[in-house]
Amino acid sequence: MYRFISFVIALMFSVMVSAQTFKATQQKAARVKSAYSEKWETLKSDLKKKGIKENFELFMRVFKEDKVVEVWLRSAGEKEFKLFKTYAICASSGELGPKRKQGDGQVPEGFYSIAVFNPYSSYHLSLGLNYPNASDKIVGTGNLGGDIMIHGSCVTIGCMPLTDTYIKEVYILCVEARNNGQQTIPVHVFPTKMDVKGMAFLTETNPKHLDFWKNLQTGYDYFEQKKQLPKITVDKKGKYLFPEK
Repeated sequence: MYRFISFVIALMFSVMVSAQTFKATQQKAARVKSAYSEKWETLKSDLKKKGIKENFELFMRVFKEDKVVEVWLRSAGEKEFKLFKTYAICASSGELGPKRKQGDGQVPEGFYSIAVFNPYSSYHLSLGLNYPNASDKIVGTGNLGGDIMIHGSCVTIGCMPLTDTYIKEVYILCVEARNNGQQTIPVHVFPTKMDVKGMAFLTETNPKHLDFWKNLQTGYDYFEQKKQLPKITVDKKGKYLFPEK
């Protein structure tokens, strides 16, 4: 119940109508203000070293088997994203494969975006995914669950914890991207790297999900080849659709 109430408060906070910028509104929360104080100057130095301007867009990739979250950034006016940092996921639950119901302990797989910024999280700071997405609502049955987060701490049931130290960095990078005008921050969640080696591993691991994983692979390959994000839609059967490469 506390987690649900915290989530609702965060949702109200994230859509608050204010004359102030999104960043200024977020910094009213003590944890966000502290994260900026601790991390922002170092992050700005890292951005400069990578040749990334502060007015950037942000994209994340999650690899469950590898237990990592990649943060990719693209400076304003540039076409391609650059890998900025990779963060270790410090705890995990479930197995490889999509989330299809509440209580299965699964981390979802598919194409999502950040729906909630929660500066009052029970897990320090958290970024909520828009799970269930359009595909999940078609393919899943019954109660699909929700509250899937990238968050602090190091405990989880279906989420992606990064520790308090690293969620501070990821959270304020997302705040900056949103403050720069990026309304949709994509998060693509894969079972593992979807290259030849990864697909061979997945075929051996759980072949019943192979058609689903091949569908995800198309989106993975698009980004790998172009370092740009595909426009993703969903057909009436819940399959992800992508533009031609």
